[in-house]
Amino acid sequence: MSERHTGNGAHTIMNHGKEVLKEHSHDWVVLLLLALTDFFLNMIEPFHRYVAADMMTDMKYPFYEKDTIPMWAVPIYAGILPISVFFIYYMKRKDVYDVHHAMLGLLYALLITAVITDSIKDATGRPRPNFYYRCFPNGKAEYANNGDVLCNGDRLKIKEGYKSFPSGHTSWSFAGLGFLAWYLCGKLRAFSKKGHARNLCIIVSPYLFAALVGVSRVDDYWHHWTDVFTGAIIGTIVSAFCYLQFFPFPNHENGWAPHAFFTMMEMERSREKVGASARFADLEA
Repeated sequence: MSERHTGNGAHTIMNHGKEVLKEHSHDWVVLLLLALTDFFLNMIEPFHRYVAADMMTDMKYPFYEKDTIPMWAVPIYAGILPISVFFIYYMKRKDVYDVHHAMLGLLYALLITAVITDSIKDATGRPRPNFYYRCFPNGKAEYANNGDVLCNGDRLKIKEGYKSFPSGHTSWSFAGLGFLAWYLCGKLRAFSKKGHARNLCIIVSPYLFAALVGVSRVDDYWHHWTDVFTGAIIGTIVSAFCYLQFFPFPNHENGWAPHAFFTMMEMERSREKVGASARFADLEA
């Protein structure tokens, strides 16, 4: 079914929003549970991996407290930016199914990624490249009888020092911007088989930005390159699964709208046929 055959302005937030929210109320409850789970994962103490003096070689990089990409900026470009794009498209199409399912899919991608990332961080306890100066801010190392570190730095900075693997900045970036790339791919008909490659430049841009965020985490000495690489894989895979939960593959004939839109259209056609048959029967009677 092509977009021009579906009509426009029939299913807005005003006249179908409550119905869509009610139908997906359980999905929003699970989303809240995911958020609470990730909050808990950030509160608990991560595993403190054994770190001896001869293991500090790759952990003596400078500790810069100011990141190139601060943590507060991640929800803006990975969450608010994609949602803004969804609403811009909604202003054109007035399709509540599209904007609702895009937002739901994006938030699932971000929160599932966050839970996976923070679970692995807590369980692994890998020290960051700047761990030495988190642990010993005065530069004077102390070790226990078993050879493990005896940190004398700030407790919260030490806690964060054990959460290197995988990179949360990177996984969230690839989850949010990766979902946006899938969304744009469907809306711009990137795989329409017409041979036009110009739209691919737009679609690749979110991935490029996410990759540069990952590079910045290595440059800031907050992560090893393997942390960033793993975070990128997690975010990319989760965003793909979450997008395809609500939308067809972008190369599909109906790849420009969510599954629910076409299900709703079929239901309306069925009701119209039943109504027409009933009216015809009344006329014959």
